[in-house]
Formats: sequence, C-alpha cells, structure tokens
Amino acid sequence: MTNDRLFALTFAKVYPLYVQKAERKNRTKAEVDRIICWLTGYSQAQLERQIEQESDLKTFFARAPAFHPNSSLIKGVICGVRVEEIEDPLMQKIRYLDKLIDELAKGKAMEKILRE
Repeated sequence: MTNDRLFALTFAKVYPLYVQKAERKNRTKAEVDRIICWLTGYSQAQLERQIEQESDLKTFFARAPAFHPNSSLIKGVICGVRVEEIEDPLMQKIRYLDKLIDELAKGKAMEKILRE
C-alpha cells in the first residue's frame, strides 16, 4: 500500500482493528483508547468525535491536540522497519500508534507502554 492510500484510510476503519487486536489478547477497548489519547492528546470525547467524523489518518493526526513529548521514546520494529528511523513524520506517528497497540497485545504493562 502506498503512503497516500494509507494516509487516506479513515481512522474509523483502523480503530476497530486496534480494538480487535487488543481484545484477542484479553486487553480492553478502554486500554486502546487510553493509549490513543496519551499519544495524540485527544480527550475521550474528541477521540469519539474523530471516529464519528470518519477523519482520514492524515487529518486525524494533523488535528491531534498535543502529540505526547515522550513519543520519541517509542523504539522498535513494526512491519520490518524501525519506528525511530522513519523519515516521514505522518508515517512515523501512524507506526508509533501501531507499535503501542502491538505492545498492548503482547501483554506489556500500561505504565511501560505509556513510557511512564
């Protein structure tokens, strides 16, 4: 998938996949929401509004109130690429979120996921 096609995906289509991945590993939708809100600065109500509005990924991340300053502490490989080495800022933000959801699904403690 090209970056443009990925960026055009609606967050409303991607979000349920994150929740499904977490729930298959006995984690919760609330934990997924907490991770998304931590990373983007959205409140729960703002997150729900973005889902309802079916914002594309580009818009979703562009409207994020405050991308967490500790996001730079997110390291590792997702889809065969080190997230800290991704040059495109939008792609890096998307992959940061992917990485955090992966960590949740792998059973990592929420404090470690949120880099506390």
